[in-house]
Amino acid sequence: MSTSNQSRIVASISVVGAGRVGRAAAASLRAAGYEVHGPTGRGERVEPADAVLLCVPDREIGEAGTVARDAAPLVGHTSGATPLAEVGVDFGLHPLRAFVGTEGADSFAGIGCAVAGTSPEALRAAEELALAVGGRPFEVRDEQRAGYHAAASIASNYLVTLQAAAETVAAASGLPDGFRAHLVPLVRGTVENWAALGPREALTGPIVRGDEPTVQRQRAAVEASAPGLLPLFDELTERTRALVGSEGAPA
Repeated sequence: MSTSNQSRIVASISVVGAGRVGRAAAASLRAAGYEVHGPTGRGERVEPADAVLLCVPDREIGEAGTVARDAAPLVGHTSGATPLAEVGVDFGLHPLRAFVGTEGADSFAGIGCAVAGTSPEALRAAEELALAVGGRPFEVRDEQRAGYHAAASIASNYLVTLQAAAETVAAASGLPDGFRAHLVPLVRGTVENWAALGPREALTGPIVRGDEPTVQRQRAAVEASAPGLLPLFDELTERTRALVGSEGAPA
């Protein structure tokens, strides 16, 4: 979905930051019909435009924003965690996606985008940019950002950490190289079930069945093969028991 060029608050935009998000944002905005400058790297001149989009590490937003003020009346960032007021930018546009660097011009299509603005115009600009590249904007206020970003990190970053733990236990138990390939369909199916049904109905396994002997055998295997992961296993076991015992849990 895109907005009409004639009705846009922003027609030209300078993208600052040539990393994964900056490259993807520049390609997506250019494909959506914007006049795009960049992405520019550290120390490079920021071309004048209607807006500047800072796709830089959080710690660099303040300094980059100060430089960008001379180039555009609207300055925004793509940080999920950084409050607008803290770094003095006008709007935020954070794509709820993990970028790996191989994304193309459709990388924002269908993706939730957390938007914010210090004024109605700035918020509208963020919403228009998100819609133009096919994103699904939703507002996140400054006071909500830490919780929003924590939720995103748990769902994405910590999921990868959890899969790494699963691979560690498998390898330490003597399972063959490449066992990850067998876990992938399981993980994908679980995520699809969670998306369709919610956490309680998607839950399967021995804890749901009340099979404590199997849980204890699992625990013993983790303790023997990867003892450093035992606290993680115990915490996940207790959180899963709590989920099973919550209202509306699967029978």
